[in-house]
Amino acid sequence: MELPPSHVIHQTEHWILNHHLASALPGYLMLGARSGAGSLADLPGAALAELGGLLATIQRVMETTLEPKWLYISRYGHMPGLPLHFHFIPVYPWVEALFWEDARYRRLQDFAGPGSPETATDGAELTLYIWREFAENPTPPAIEGPSIGQVIERLRLAF
Repeated sequence: MELPPSHVIHQTEHWILNHHLASALPGYLMLGARSGAGSLADLPGAALAELGGLLATIQRVMETTLEPKWLYISRYGHMPGLPLHFHFIPVYPWVEALFWEDARYRRLQDFAGPGSPETATDGAELTLYIWREFAENPTPPAIEGPSIGQVIERLRLAF
């Protein structure tokens, strides 16, 4: 997959970090294998050796530069033809507030078992909200704070 240079934040010999192309949420990043491998088991040893330190560096840079309330880091990878990649999803306080204000997402509480105590939301629910509202919704919520372009520039400088 060819990434537009405008969205590339950082590159190493084995990895490329970019802003998620389809997400309107500033700071939603993707770290992809440059080798095209679809599995950790298929990566060259040098790429695996670089990965741990790179994940930690990205987390540190995102937390200090963007100051999200939470930062979710995940790997899904069930899309055929896409290289191994990781998602870095910042959850800002304003994103969580939008989640709680959207009555449609209160339906998620219906999936808890009978007699389950009411709890605060979890990462799965917020991730669903972010994907649906900031990537798939043709009219995503208004953002608070810096734009995607401003976030990309801040992160480039931090690396």
